[in-house]
Amino acid sequence: MAVYTLAFVAYAVDVARRSAAKPVPAEVRELVGSGAPARAAEPDASVLAPAAGGRGARIGFTLTVLAWALHVGGAVLRGLSAGRVPWSNMYEFALTGIAVIVGVFVLSRLWKDLNFLGVFFTGLATVFLGVATVNYYVAPTPLPPALQSYWLVIHVFVATLATGFLGLGTGLSVLQLIKEKRDNGFLRSLPSPVQLEDLAYRVGVIGFIFWTFTLIAGAIWAEHAWGRYWGWDTKEVWTFVIWVVYAGYIHARATRGWRGSRSAWLQIIGFAAIIFNFTIVNQFFAGLHAYSGL
Repeated sequence: MAVYTLAFVAYAVDVARRSAAKPVPAEVRELVGSGAPARAAEPDASVLAPAAGGRGARIGFTLTVLAWALHVGGAVLRGLSAGRVPWSNMYEFALTGIAVIVGVFVLSRLWKDLNFLGVFFTGLATVFLGVATVNYYVAPTPLPPALQSYWLVIHVFVATLATGFLGLGTGLSVLQLIKEKRDNGFLRSLPSPVQLEDLAYRVGVIGFIFWTFTLIAGAIWAEHAWGRYWGWDTKEVWTFVIWVVYAGYIHARATRGWRGSRSAWLQIIGFAAIIFNFTIVNQFFAGLHAYSGL
């Protein structure tokens, strides 16, 4: 948490510096690189290069990688201490889930430079780890009989992977909405709202595929554990509700032309449903999935 906090500060300082920087006049940008007006007609070329950030962003990313390595190490040690995979209760799922979410952000650099999301992800990791440590921590305990299955590894890991990609899409959607309202300071260095929306959609589709597998794997595991594929358990229902929200998001954008703020809000609502499923449903709704350990 301490290293994540330092990374958050470094990213925040970078954002503040870029917000205070004066914009480069359009005529100057057009003169750079001889023939820049022709390049302006190619929005896909190096679309994320302006958002890479300065030294603060580089320091923030380095600290994020360090924090993530320590985080993964902590999750592995928790699993070794318990003698099983570390995701059988709310504390362990939060510990592992946040590691996967940050891991998706870190590894995204192999695909696109998304350093402009550093404040979002390091802040998310710091807050969620703090809440999990203070409110959800429990000592390692043996697995209940229903969880003693290889499906625990498959089902829960894919669910956390889906959450990581959907969290990345949500961060992009939040920035899209902000940039649609104002485009000054730090926001000038970001891709356009259309480009942010397209990125959020691509990432959301990947997350939706993993969430679909989560739903299917959960049904198969339920048949092995309880003798039925579906029983309208609260957790099952909310997993399906999340699937419906994201299916609606993808369908509305792909076939009904729901773009702009409507598309972004659907993505955000879907991720809010995931958070509700993990926090409120796990703690306050009875059911066969009551493995919070609290």
